[in-house]
Amino acid sequence: MSATKPILGEYVRTLDQRFRLGIPSTFLEILIAQSPQLILAKEQTGCLSLWPENVWRPHIESAVKLVQSTLHAGKLMQRTQEVQELGRLLSTRHKVVSVAERGRLVIPEGFRGFLAVEPKSDLIVVGAAVCVELWQPTAWNAFISDEMPMFQKKIDALSI
Repeated sequence: MSATKPILGEYVRTLDQRFRLGIPSTFLEILIAQSPQLILAKEQTGCLSLWPENVWRPHIESAVKLVQSTLHAGKLMQRTQEVQELGRLLSTRHKVVSVAERGRLVIPEGFRGFLAVEPKSDLIVVGAAVCVELWQPTAWNAFISDEMPMFQKKIDALSI
């Protein structure tokens, strides 16, 4: 990924009746400056992330190439179930999305269940430096409560 401005900030946004969510314009400007195409990905329970396509694509392509090369080498013939499980995750983990007028993103049906949200639900929209994350509030509160005490250690680890 080229050097770019980090995406930082936290906002509360409400889904409308059609599962549209307003993404802050400052976040969208940074994402779209990197790639006009965006990818929505299932990251962890209660969280989706929105990535520039050109940043996300190499990650998914490397995972697919790993499976292909391992299959071609005959190394996974005895591990069919594991290959199927990885294939399911690769098939359902991400989706190309578009941001419509007024910076609204429609949360696709399979992704709504992953977030466990209904229309008129609030989501926490977080700048995660390299992408934008959409959090179900309970999941966000649990995550941030667990991670905040380690904030300084994380800064120190990145500074080395």
